[in-house]
Amino acid sequence: MTKYVIQGGKPLFGEITISGAKNAAVAIIPATLLVSGTCRIENIPQISDVTLILNILQDLGADVRTVNRTTVDIDCSHIHNARVPEELARKIRASYYLIGALLGRFGSAEVPPPGGCDLGGRPIDQHIKGFVAMGADVDVQGGYIHARARQGRLVGTTVYMDIVSVGATMNIMLSAVLAEGLTIIENAAKEPHIVDLANFLNSMGAEIMGAGTDVIKIRGVERLNGGTYSIIPDQIEAGTYMAAVAAAGGEVLIKNVIPKHLECITAKLEEMGVEVEDRDDAILVRRTGKLTRTNVKTLPYPGFPTDMQPQIAAALCLAEGTSVLTEGVWDNRYRYVDEFRRMGAQIQVDGKVAVIEGVEKLSGARLHACDLRAGAAMVIAALAAEGTSEVSNIYHIERGYEDIVRKLSGVGADIRVVVTPDDEQNEASAG
Repeated sequence: MTKYVIQGGKPLFGEITISGAKNAAVAIIPATLLVSGTCRIENIPQISDVTLILNILQDLGADVRTVNRTTVDIDCSHIHNARVPEELARKIRASYYLIGALLGRFGSAEVPPPGGCDLGGRPIDQHIKGFVAMGADVDVQGGYIHARARQGRLVGTTVYMDIVSVGATMNIMLSAVLAEGLTIIENAAKEPHIVDLANFLNSMGAEIMGAGTDVIKIRGVERLNGGTYSIIPDQIEAGTYMAAVAAAGGEVLIKNVIPKHLECITAKLEEMGVEVEDRDDAILVRRTGKLTRTNVKTLPYPGFPTDMQPQIAAALCLAEGTSVLTEGVWDNRYRYVDEFRRMGAQIQVDGKVAVIEGVEKLSGARLHACDLRAGAAMVIAALAAEGTSEVSNIYHIERGYEDIVRKLSGVGADIRVVVTPDDEQNEASAG
């Protein structure tokens, strides 16, 4: 078993450099399926989700060449297979982007249902609604989602999103860039990684207008050509380290960020008494005094991100007063609460609302990461706690955070990776 062992109670000081955005990378890499020629993708994060999606493309027949640690060349010109391997696809939520990309390229796709974190009901009905509106037949047979354009090529139309869905917005964009005519997505999501995907596709010759607003228009083109593109910095990784400074105290310069993308996070941390100073492509985060309570409701961008909810909860556990968290996106975000309670946190959950009574201190404990962002939040709580904590199931965390141990160690955290045989999970393993 591999776990993190964290000795808490140490403030953080120094600099952390943010990697490329996970949520952009796992859509932009499948988007290379639509391109005739080689795409050079820069600022790719070194995380397991990216490795998986690159492995899927290679399995389909793509030529993937590593240029350096953060850059790959991808040529999908010779792919003739639209059936995605089940074993790989079931490990990653973002495998559903392969449906839109393959459907756009070949007029057909066979993709297993997506895997990744289990956050309750996360259906892809809005994705399918878009594909059907554009002239595809979609059904599930033999454990695969089968999609096929009735006319061999999708046809542009207007798609209204019943709910604001990041995944569905991006998937319909992927399917529409090579479709015939104009596709309009209404009530579209506006997250930074949606804009990044649109910018990537446009740089390869697509005609996408309005990304970042609630109406996106895609005029289909005959082909996309290769080129070079650099992925934006990761908003959620940056926010996670901001929350870590809030919880543990100290002063950290967080580099390679787009401060505007972080405004929704910055606003809440400032309400809690954290100082945040914007630089051109960096932010300075400082916390010296006590944290104070605040209320947070997660919403689609530009609201507070659901992917930051567990991390800010970790800091609110130590804030003076009573804070109220309301989850406005996913049903099952609060599975981390029992782990926080093991550390002495005072949290009560009723449906989508969590009430947090701030405590004077958290105490180290053995913790089990139940999903990606919950795992990151447990690391934050452990950094702020008194004593030693162990965080297991760290593969969840490494799906979305590059070099988290090295980055935190670089700002003074006492965190290390410990590998023990599965049958020796005893007291000595903490030593």
